[in-house]
Amino acid sequence: MRWLVWVLLLFATVGVWAGGVLLIPESIPKPIYPRELFRKGITGEVRVRFTVYADGSVNKLSILQSDHPDLAEASRKAVAQWRFKPWTVEGGKPSEQQVTAPMVFRLDLDEPIHANQWLKQLRCRDFNEMLGDFPEYAWVDAAVFDHTRAYLSNVFNTTQLENEQRLALIATLNKRVPRIVRECRASPVRRYVSLLPEDVRKLF
Repeated sequence: MRWLVWVLLLFATVGVWAGGVLLIPESIPKPIYPRELFRKGITGEVRVRFTVYADGSVNKLSILQSDHPDLAEASRKAVAQWRFKPWTVEGGKPSEQQVTAPMVFRLDLDEPIHANQWLKQLRCRDFNEMLGDFPEYAWVDAAVFDHTRAYLSNVFNTTQLENEQRLALIATLNKRVPRIVRECRASPVRRYVSLLPEDVRKLF
């Protein structure tokens, strides 16, 4: 199970119905977090409005707000596939309901605060084993770098680490990836954290 994206679904019907319908999800696939945005540490929220019909289908999608166009597109593609349990239009029940769903894109909201302790203890020999036979172009997407980016994104609040600083640190980390991998392979007894860029390392 991928932990790259967490989607918060809070359905709120627009208007008041005498015989309102409880919308029961049957299939609500999560938006796919655009990998390029995740890699850069770009997070954000999207609010999608759509209509659910009595047969459970979804249509009339519109983006009310989005922090990034690629997040909006990911949300739109996901919601277009959503399906709800059909209901019978009787007893004052409406034939359709309008819904607003907020989507939250984060680099693992469940990343524990003590993740830095695991990363601090990580030896290059274990790092090398985790990387396995990853091709060079995929090194930057290895789980250990995902955890490092998530730690930088979720442990420090904006008063400790402003968003521009955080994005700059992640960009510096990403550039250093090939060097980290090569140095770890050359020195299996070293600690992973010792190879991080200085500005990143001092946050551990």
